[in-house]
Amino acid sequence: MNTYDPNAASYVIPDDELLADEAQYSSFGDTVHYVDPPKIFRHGQGSYMYDTAGVPFLDLQMWYSAVNFGYGNKRLNDTLKRQIDVLPQVASQYLHQTRIELAKTIAVDAQKKFGLKGRVHFNVGGAQAVEDSLKLVRNYKNGKSLMFAFEGGYHGRTLGASSITSSYRYRRRFGHFGERAMFIPFPYPFRRPKGMTPEEYSDHCVRQFERLFETEYNGVWDPKVNQAEYAAFYVEPIQGTGGYVVPPRNFFKDLKKVLDKYGILMVVDEIQMGFWRTGKLWSIEHFGVTPDIIVFGKALTNGLNPLSGLWAREEMINPTIFPPGSTHSTFNSNPLGTSLGLEVIKMGYELDYEKTVPEKGAHFLEGLKDLQKRHKEIGDVDGLGLALRAEICTDDGFTPNRALLDKMVDIGLAGDLEHNGKKIGLVLDVGGWYKNVITFAPSLDISYEEIDLAIVLLDQLLTKAKKAM
Repeated sequence: MNTYDPNAASYVIPDDELLADEAQYSSFGDTVHYVDPPKIFRHGQGSYMYDTAGVPFLDLQMWYSAVNFGYGNKRLNDTLKRQIDVLPQVASQYLHQTRIELAKTIAVDAQKKFGLKGRVHFNVGGAQAVEDSLKLVRNYKNGKSLMFAFEGGYHGRTLGASSITSSYRYRRRFGHFGERAMFIPFPYPFRRPKGMTPEEYSDHCVRQFERLFETEYNGVWDPKVNQAEYAAFYVEPIQGTGGYVVPPRNFFKDLKKVLDKYGILMVVDEIQMGFWRTGKLWSIEHFGVTPDIIVFGKALTNGLNPLSGLWAREEMINPTIFPPGSTHSTFNSNPLGTSLGLEVIKMGYELDYEKTVPEKGAHFLEGLKDLQKRHKEIGDVDGLGLALRAEICTDDGFTPNRALLDKMVDIGLAGDLEHNGKKIGLVLDVGGWYKNVITFAPSLDISYEEIDLAIVLLDQLLTKAKKAM
């Protein structure tokens, strides 16, 4: 039994002892227990995490895209340390400098890009920011509480966020959701109907959505007063948990025309794709539309502090329509988080991620395409910037093969792959409608050598996994 020594710099409890305690005292209601047993890591640096034995694991998911700028990022860590010595805590009813600076930075950036004045509202997690956006929408739309969202979409697991997340699995045990969203098909290029190009499928999805407004009997529109029953459409420009599905570039422009025509707000969820994951501060910038609300979180602080927020158009969020006390969280806009967020945005522009991320993403995608040629089980590869996907299938190249991907994840976490005669592991994330998609979200600072190593390790991993099936 290990005992705490206050004079020791640190002490290490063995993995087996930790796992035994965890099994007895921790809730299993979170996402840790998707892998059995859960993996324990001790250290992280750059693109790697290290286990108790010191084995490096190349991380290709970076805490679900929360650590976009790598583990142990010195610039961001130093920012956190400085802020601790200046103003580490302050109650959220008071102001401090970086809160104001960060709000201004995001709002000014949005005005330059979208031509609209707006304001920024903070919270502590992505789902909580989604909740705030739902309040904002309901308030602006005179209490309307029904929303549109996409099949395959994910917006969080609080009660409100679960109501606009398409998976029933997240709602099943928690009673009836009377205000559950209407879920609309998302153009999934790899699994489009036969005989359609991706662009034709995109057009089809938009036409089917617009059909809902043709007459009062289609269910959502009253032509006598020109009013919709639904308030907003929640969208991920690239589906995150849904499998990093990238829609055709014309899709959101065409969809936004329908939304504007019928007075439906567009709320853009950038929680996973924001902060240069796709090569833009916001992934919606790739699609040429102007959002009404942007929700963000995760990489805003590189995973060092829970901070999230939203930007909304001035007419929706000005103090007259959305007054003090409309929402609240004790820890929102905390100074540790806002100082980090401000530094993240400054760093992103200074290091020119708009140039480097697409270049690295193209190199990674080429590697995946080459891997696809050698493994017929890779049915599809695609991506935008450093948000990439590889869809794992049976040997027909199309039928989802969740079991093979599960085996790949287990082997990667075992840390028994080889590189230069030494053991190495690989951290992957599983997504997709059929849980058969590797969703790649590596560090934005990943080197070209590390990308090449990732392809080599994926080759090893696939080969081992197929032999083990």
